[in-house]
Amino acid sequence: MSITTPGGRPRVVVVGGGLAGLSAGLEAADRGAEVTLLERRPRLGGATWSFERHGVWFDNGQHVFMRCCTAYRAFLERIGSAGGVFMQSRLDVPVLAPGGPLGSIRRTGGPAPLHLAPALLTYPHLSLRQRMAVLRAGLAMRKLDPDDPSLDDTAFGDWLSAHGQDRTATETFWNLIVLPTVNVGAADASLKLAAKVFVTGLLTEAAGADIGWSRVPLSALHADAARRALEAAGGRVSTRVPVTAVRSGASGGLEVRTDGQTLEADAVVVAVPHDAVGALLPPGTVAFQDRLHELGTSPIVNVHLVYDRPVTDLAFFAGVGTDAQFVFDRTDGAGLDDGRQCLAVSLSAAESYIGRPAADLVSHFTAELARLLPAAAGATVTESIVTREHSATFLGAPGTDSLRAGAECGLPGVYLAGAWSDTGWPATMEGAVRSGTRAGRLAVAHASGSADA
Repeated sequence: MSITTPGGRPRVVVVGGGLAGLSAGLEAADRGAEVTLLERRPRLGGATWSFERHGVWFDNGQHVFMRCCTAYRAFLERIGSAGGVFMQSRLDVPVLAPGGPLGSIRRTGGPAPLHLAPALLTYPHLSLRQRMAVLRAGLAMRKLDPDDPSLDDTAFGDWLSAHGQDRTATETFWNLIVLPTVNVGAADASLKLAAKVFVTGLLTEAAGADIGWSRVPLSALHADAARRALEAAGGRVSTRVPVTAVRSGASGGLEVRTDGQTLEADAVVVAVPHDAVGALLPPGTVAFQDRLHELGTSPIVNVHLVYDRPVTDLAFFAGVGTDAQFVFDRTDGAGLDDGRQCLAVSLSAAESYIGRPAADLVSHFTAELARLLPAAAGATVTESIVTREHSATFLGAPGTDSLRAGAECGLPGVYLAGAWSDTGWPATMEGAVRSGTRAGRLAVAHASGSADA
């Protein structure tokens, strides 16, 4: 099967239908390319998807973004989904402890980095001495350059220790930011990735870390809307189509091979996980191609609990002194309007939870929420489900930066995209979209013989 392009439009094939692939396809289509997107799974959206059970919609996991995620927010605008998200007017992260006071990491209207000082100086989960030490460490971190590759040689935990942070400060403050963004605990995370999160999100622009999240099921927010947008731009989308190889074509272009078919292309964007890239491309095409497995993986687990009544009026909160890392009210996204409340417990770097039976996790986190929310102790869980992403992200530990490939590779006309690639960001939705947009732009430039990159 070959792709025909009326009017001589450049032919771009995108392999992979996650956020990176969808943004690559849209960028290429918007630049005039004839786009075909192939996804091996029956759905689009990659690591962001939803499903319905007993009339309740559940996301596979809780995904949030920050105001500084400009590429992701532009992607939502492009696909018509900007109205499906909520964005805080000002950063405010409630922090609960069992039987303890309610704390908050919130910003004032002042300039960075002083916008966080009042909240830190009154943060009840640390002593005054620890709060002052956190402020000093924050000022020191502001001097770091997230683009400095040497930072990747250091563990964030070692840097924190060298700057006066004890275990309590790490667990009750630094982990609240690093764990959900890098998907690695602060002690083991790359300093380079941690610096990106703090410097870009919290310490440069006061509004940068304001948090947003979906008000609708993720499949509606991303996959359904992006498919409509891509098809409206003339693109073709096919699911359940596993690609087996991308190779140079006999006529000078490129060939994308599927089960029994070959698609011809002028350029190809390969937007698949890092552990799948090597099998699709000729050996030596990607830098460190035989070492990409060293990027590792880190899992995420979500425990979804539907209560027979409201048990909290908080839209979300973080937990300290509990296994419940972050908890989100997903009642609206679940489609509930019958007086019940749906809470999703989000567990990053979830190695200790990924293999546990669902019933055990439901029981454990029902008890944990009862410790944090008095109203939950007297409520009944009417629905529950556990979702697991075994390979949710690459493992953002020291030494990974050099393994993250750039968009260009050794096979002319083939470009790489994905949150694992060299975006400068941790494995986030923002990184995925940035990589896809760049790859789509490069693909069209190559296919049309343009110097525009």
